[in-house]
Amino acid sequence: MLSKQLVLDSPIATGPFPEFVETILKLGAARTSAYVCCANVHMLVEAHRDTEFQQVLEKADLVTPDGGPVASIAGWRGGHPQERVAGMDLLPALLTEAARRGQSVYFYGTTDEVLQAIVARAAQELPALRIVGTCAPPFRPLTPAEEAAHTAAINAADPDLLFVALGCPRQEKWMAAHQGQVKACMLGVGQAFLVYAGLEQRLPVWARRMWLEWAYRLWLEPRRLWRRYLLTNSRFLYLMARQILARAWK
Repeated sequence: MLSKQLVLDSPIATGPFPEFVETILKLGAARTSAYVCCANVHMLVEAHRDTEFQQVLEKADLVTPDGGPVASIAGWRGGHPQERVAGMDLLPALLTEAARRGQSVYFYGTTDEVLQAIVARAAQELPALRIVGTCAPPFRPLTPAEEAAHTAAINAADPDLLFVALGCPRQEKWMAAHQGQVKACMLGVGQAFLVYAGLEQRLPVWARRMWLEWAYRLWLEPRRLWRRYLLTNSRFLYLMARQILARAWK
C-alpha cells in the first residue's frame, strides 16, 4: 500500500517500485481519467513558486519520487528508505506489464522520429503490446480545434495508458487540463521517450545512485539547462533546509 509524504509542499507517494506499477495499471484499467506526475527537484521548486502548478500536483492521482533527493527526503519523512520511481524506469516496466495483461498504450509528445523509434523498439521487444496510437503535437500552443481533435483521437483509440512527453511543467498542466476529458491514465514521463527510443543514453546505475543524472544532462545541454540545475538545485536545498530548521525550532 502506497503512502504519502510532503516534500516542500507536494504530496509524494512512497512504497516499493512494483506497487507503483500495479497502482498505475489499475488506474488505467479503471478508465477514470487519472494522471500521474513524476516529481524531481525542478518540478517541486516550480510548484513552490507557482500556486497554480502546486494545485496540479495536489490533484494528481499519484506523484512519484522521480529524483534522488526527492526519494531520499520522502523516505526520511516516512521513516524508511525510498527508492527512486523515475519516469525512465516506469515507462519500460509499464510497457512490459501492459503487454502481459493485454492493456493498450498511446504515446503523445516529442517528434515523429522519436515516436517511430519507440514503436520500433516495442514491436521488437514486446510484440504482444497493443500500441493504439501516437501523436507528435506541434511545438506551439494548440488552437481549441486542434486540442479537441487530439482529445477525440485519443479517446477513439481508447488506451488504458497515455504516456505524455511535453516537458515540465507543460505536460503536467496538459494532463490536469484534460482530466475528465481523456478516458485513460495519463503519465508525464518527459525525457523517458528519448531514452526508450535509444536517442539519448542514460547514466549507469552507480552514477544514478550518486544523483549525477542532472550533471550528465547539464553536460549534454548546458545552454538550456544551466539555470534550471544550478539555480534550481541550490534553491531546493535552501528551501528544504529552511523548512527543516523551522520545524525543529517549533
